[in-house]
Amino acid sequence: MNGRVSGILISALLVSCAATFLVYRVVTTRTSLPAPQAVTVVRAARSLDIGTLLRDSDLTTGPWVGPVPTGMATKKDALLGRGVVATIYEGEPLMESRLAASGAGAGLAATIPPGMRAVAVRVNDIVGVAGFVQPGMRVDVLIAGMAPNTQVANGPQVKTILQNIEVLSAGQNYQKDAEGKPVVVPVVNLLVDPQQAETLSLASNETRIQLVLRNPLDTQATKTSGASVAGIFGVPQAPPSIQPIVKVSAPVAAVKPPPIIAPPVLQIEVFNGATRSEAKFVQVGGDQPGGEKK
Repeated sequence: MNGRVSGILISALLVSCAATFLVYRVVTTRTSLPAPQAVTVVRAARSLDIGTLLRDSDLTTGPWVGPVPTGMATKKDALLGRGVVATIYEGEPLMESRLAASGAGAGLAATIPPGMRAVAVRVNDIVGVAGFVQPGMRVDVLIAGMAPNTQVANGPQVKTILQNIEVLSAGQNYQKDAEGKPVVVPVVNLLVDPQQAETLSLASNETRIQLVLRNPLDTQATKTSGASVAGIFGVPQAPPSIQPIVKVSAPVAAVKPPPIIAPPVLQIEVFNGATRSEAKFVQVGGDQPGGEKK
C-alpha cells in the first residue's frame, strides 16, 4: 500500500472519530436536561354528553406533562355546576371552550351561543327528511303556500327563506345518532339569529315548512327565484292582481248656520179723540221702520 492510500485511510479515521465524539456530546447533553414537571389538571371521570351539569363525581384529576394549553382547567371547584356544550370523553382534560359559562345552567339553553336563538319547528316524517335531521346537521328551510296579491291560477309557490341553518336538537335528543339511524321526532330546534327567528315563526304559522338536508361542508348560499305550479307546467303566469285603491276622504265637519235674529218690533199707541188704538212696526233695516198697524 502506497503512502497516498494510507493518508486517505488515516484522514477518514480521524473524521469518523470526530463525528462520533460530537454525537456523543450532543446525546449526553440532552439526557442530562431536567425532566419537565408534571402539572395536575382536571379530567373527566366518565364520558359527558351535551347538556350534562357537572358534579364532583363527574370530575377527577391527573398529571399533565409539558406546557398547559390555554383554557385547560386545573381546579375542580371552578367547574362545578357548569353545563357541557360539547361531548367530553372519559379521561379527557376539560377545556373551557367545551363548557357553558358559569351560571348558564345545563340542557339545551346552555348550548345556544350568545346572540343566537333556538326556534322549535314542528315536523313530521316528510318535513323532517324522513327522520334523518339530527343535531349538528345543516338544513335549508323552504315554505310553500299562496303568496299575497297573486292570481289563483298560478297555484301555490315554494321559496327558500333560510339557508345553512344548524340543527340544535331533534326532539329531546341533544346528541347525534352514532349509528346514523333515522329517528322521527315531532319537534326540531334550529339555531338562528333574532331576525331569522321572526321570519321562521311567521312562516311556520302562515305557510307549510319543509326542511332540506345539506352537506355540512357546503356553506355557500344559493340565490333562488322560487317555483310555482304554473312555472313547473310551463304555463305563463298571470300578472299579480292589483287591489283597487280606495281613497277615503276625511269627514267634513258640519257648519251650523248663523242664528236668525228676529228684527225689533216697535209698538205705538195712537189716541184719536176718545178712541185708542195700537200700531206695531217691524224694523227691516237701518232706521226705517215698516210694518202694519193693529
